[in-house]
Amino acid sequence: MGRAFEKRKHKMFANNAKASKAFTRIGKEIAIAVKLAGPNPDANPRLRMVLQNAKSFNMPKDRVEAAIARAANKDEKDLEEVVFEGYGPHGVAIVVEAATDNNTRTVANIRMHFNRGNGALGKTGSLDFLFDRKGIFKIDKGPHSLDDLELELIDFGAEEVVEEEDGIYVTTSFTDFGKMQKGLEEKGITIASAELDRIPTSTAELSPEQQKEVHALIERLEDDDDVQNVFHNMKED
Repeated sequence: MGRAFEKRKHKMFANNAKASKAFTRIGKEIAIAVKLAGPNPDANPRLRMVLQNAKSFNMPKDRVEAAIARAANKDEKDLEEVVFEGYGPHGVAIVVEAATDNNTRTVANIRMHFNRGNGALGKTGSLDFLFDRKGIFKIDKGPHSLDDLELELIDFGAEEVVEEEDGIYVTTSFTDFGKMQKGLEEKGITIASAELDRIPTSTAELSPEQQKEVHALIERLEDDDDVQNVFHNMKED
C-alpha cells in the first residue's frame, strides 16, 4: 500500500488554477453532503468530513460558508454523483467520478474526451474487478503509538495503519468508511483528511511516450468542470 499512499496522499496544487479546481470540487462535495443530510455539520457526518478536507486544502472560510448557504437554498439545483468507466490509449483502465446538474451534458462531454484521447467509454461496472475501493484517513502523528493505534482501530475496520513523514494513514474497506470516521471521532482523534480511493488490483506498464498519451487524456478529463476524480491503472515511473 506504500505506493498507493504516496500516489494519493494529500493532493497539493502548484498554481492558482489547480487550487481553484480543488475548491470547486470541494464545493460540490459540500453541496451533495448538505442536500443529503442538511447544513449542520454536527448532524451530518459526511459534511463534517468534507469541511475537514476543505480546511486541509486551506479553502477560504467565506468560500466554504457560501457553498453551504447555496446548497441549503431550496432553489439550488441538486447535483447527481455519476461514475464513468472506460479504456484510454494502450488499454489503460480509467474510472471517472463526476458531480453534475445535467447528466446528458456530462455523458456527452466524457464520451467526447475519451474519443478525442484515443480511448473508449465503457459500461458502468465493467471495470469493478480492476479496482478496490478503499477509505483512506490521514491523522496527525501526535502521541499515538502505531501498534496501539492499530489495535484500537481494528474494531472499526482498519485494514492497515501506516506511518508516513506527514502523518499516519489508516486504510479501510469502502463499506467501513463511515464506521471508521465515527470511531476516530469517538476516540477524539483528529482527522486531517479523508477520501475514498480506487486502488488498481494490477497495473499496466507503458513506455514513456505511451504514458504521455494516457496523461493527455487524464488531464483532459480532470479539466472538465463536472469531473471530481480520475483513477487509472497505469504504472507510474
